[in-house]
Amino acid sequence: MMLRYALQSVRARKAGFLGAFLALLCAAALITACGTLLDTGLRGTIRTERYAAAPVVVSADQYVHRTTVKHKKGKTKVKHKAKPIAERAWLPERLRGTLAHTPGVARVVPELTFPAQPLTQGGTGVRAAYGHAWDSAALTPYRLTAGGAPQAAGDVVIDGYLAARDRLRPGDRLTVQSTQAPRTYRITGIAAPATAVRHQTSLFFSTGEARRLAAHPGQVTAFGVLPAKGADPERVRGSVARALHGTTAQVSTGDARGPVEFLDAAAARTRLVSMGGAMGGTSLLVAVLVVVGTFALTVQQRHRELALLRAIAATSGQIRKLLGREALIVGALAGTAGALLGLPLGGWLHARFVALGAVPDTLDHTVSVFPPLAALAATILGAWAAARIASRRIARIRPAEALAEARTERTRPAWGRIAAGLSLLAGGVVLVVVLTSLRTEPASTPVTFLAVVVLSASVALLGPLLVKAAALLLAGPLRLTGHGGRLATANLRGNAARMASVVTPLTLLVGMTCTVLFVQDTLGDAARTQVREGVRADWVVAAQGPGVPGEAAERLRARHDTVTEVVRTTVRVGLDKYPAQGVTPAGLTRTWDPKVTAGSLDRLGPGTVAVSELAADQQHLTPGSTLKLTLGDGTPATLTVAAVYARGLGFGDLTLAHDLVARHVDNPLASSVLVRTSRTQTQLATTLREFPGVRILSPAAADALQADRQQANAEVNYLAMGLVLAFTAIAVVNTLAMSVAERVREFALLRLAGATRRQVLRMLRTEALSVLLLATSVGSGIALAVLSAFSVGMTGRAAPTVTPLLYLGVVAVAGLLALVASAVPGRAALRVRAVTVATAKE
Repeated sequence: MMLRYALQSVRARKAGFLGAFLALLCAAALITACGTLLDTGLRGTIRTERYAAAPVVVSADQYVHRTTVKHKKGKTKVKHKAKPIAERAWLPERLRGTLAHTPGVARVVPELTFPAQPLTQGGTGVRAAYGHAWDSAALTPYRLTAGGAPQAAGDVVIDGYLAARDRLRPGDRLTVQSTQAPRTYRITGIAAPATAVRHQTSLFFSTGEARRLAAHPGQVTAFGVLPAKGADPERVRGSVARALHGTTAQVSTGDARGPVEFLDAAAARTRLVSMGGAMGGTSLLVAVLVVVGTFALTVQQRHRELALLRAIAATSGQIRKLLGREALIVGALAGTAGALLGLPLGGWLHARFVALGAVPDTLDHTVSVFPPLAALAATILGAWAAARIASRRIARIRPAEALAEARTERTRPAWGRIAAGLSLLAGGVVLVVVLTSLRTEPASTPVTFLAVVVLSASVALLGPLLVKAAALLLAGPLRLTGHGGRLATANLRGNAARMASVVTPLTLLVGMTCTVLFVQDTLGDAARTQVREGVRADWVVAAQGPGVPGEAAERLRARHDTVTEVVRTTVRVGLDKYPAQGVTPAGLTRTWDPKVTAGSLDRLGPGTVAVSELAADQQHLTPGSTLKLTLGDGTPATLTVAAVYARGLGFGDLTLAHDLVARHVDNPLASSVLVRTSRTQTQLATTLREFPGVRILSPAAADALQADRQQANAEVNYLAMGLVLAFTAIAVVNTLAMSVAERVREFALLRLAGATRRQVLRMLRTEALSVLLLATSVGSGIALAVLSAFSVGMTGRAAPTVTPLLYLGVVAVAGLLALVASAVPGRAALRVRAVTVATAKE
């Protein structure tokens, strides 16, 4: 019976349910899009290219492992955790003999992979360029289409893609920037792959030259194992795994070969899981807040209708069932449509992340039924819960009071709502306080956005009180605006609940947008400030390509300049990840000042390390302490702490000797070289004229370049939260339009009482601007509190970076949305003849 009534109600009140339908549709689309990112991170395929002809691939373990054993109440509990390392781990070449004697193995092909960037005018486009030994061409396989194989150290074979892109032929000369000084090679041949290779360009060198450029004597990147004719690859894999038992080698077949080849794609999986989970969680919280507010407004608009049902003996349970079934119908329709829309939205979002470089295109976008089903379930459940929450008041009042209460807004305070709002406010304050103690970005970011949502939820519950308080404060100024101002004041006082439903999404829009825009600027500007204060060099040498070769630094040293090479990496202490750098110890204090607070950089060398105050606090380190860590390629190292410094945000948490780091990274070229000299920029450029792509920058120019990179990285975060903000903006328009559209009878009575259309529209504008002022003030206050707490935790001082013009732009957009969303439905409502509306039966 109730289901039939619910269907009839939805059919008869299509316009009334449109707002709830739009809110739920956007929520389902948003959750589906975020879910596809999460699904891609968990199950996305990484297809192999280089190892297409090698059914079995042996590689080094790319993880740091830790096993803990706990004894409790006579029981032993063993926990094993693993975290990925930042660089490629290498294998001992001596394992080749073991593999060659394994049953079922016909051939073992060693693989060397290292960066090798051709310095051509056209470059390699979006493809990464890698160097290999020609012997490993069989792993794809690559076959010569022109010329011959490389024989001498100065020979190279290029693939067909590079040859076509830069119009190269056998006999041409090609300069390549690899791990050493750039060198010019003679192209001896052009090779084409037997299978599709879309994500990389391969350059093949002679075996001796490849070993020199790989710079890992006695080690290889991987082994490609070719089974004997007729042998089952899975059985061969098992035999190889047994032969390598006791070593750190990993054996892969099928789709598991892709992560071995594309380490960045494997790392992106973890990043996508984190990003998709954070976006999805924030989206869900925002959706719940918006949908509950929308349903509350819908129920409020039907208050008289529901009161009449209570007056003719409908029970509380029947009212709840009616509203619940209506919500289920609307939720099912909106959830289905939104989930279907979310699939292409998720694909677009993944494509944008690839274009911005946050996700490599080697990780295929995964589409499955799980995200749409989860979004549909969340939408239906959210709609039902929102309807139940919104119907609590009307379902609980006595039938005799129902019609009387429906005529006027309730004046008595809803103590339960106030208590819940104060509880959420207290929870938001706790999150802000916690945020001041979080000193790493991965820990701070989720708490930052959660605090904004929780504080906005408290505004939703305390909204009527805030609106009444704002009405008292604005009563005097609004009277000066004439009749429209006085009418707006009366509406703010008499319809606080309705106005509060508009304040909530506007507050969330302003608060969330300001937080998203300024949280990265706060962190980035603090880091750049530390770098500016800590760099003492006269010039900074940077490179447009892979980096600055060590030979360039040696040329500068030969001219008696003080030179500090900087190589970036990431290391792990236990399972904790820290950004690290390798610097040249000699003359370090002349070019670089990380603000040492304990110890001395004079003791920095191959067996020592300098640590930031954050790392020192977390690992309980002081000068002289022993620190066990895992270098970027998985090599363990035990070092002595030489110094503790304060500028870790700008310079990284761990600083090691350059030579130690350079031996354990994929790209040993310096990301920058700091130079202290009396020579001019032109003289330095003349010294480095043999190194193409190297630029001499002033510290100010280097800082500007870093600012551009910071902005590019921030775009990823803007995109990540942009959909949530777009959903919130739609909710603002939706709620305002619903709020104004239901006031047709009120407008008609005002016109019959003598108000003109212009006066009514002026009243609407004044209301919208009053609500905007309140929402902007509260939203800005929330953002400022959260950003200040974030700044305290990350930088040690409350100094959030806020761009005034950008902030004014946010307020202007919010104001435009508020004015348009109130004016358009208001004008439509005023087109109806006042006498017709006023005399219509209720």
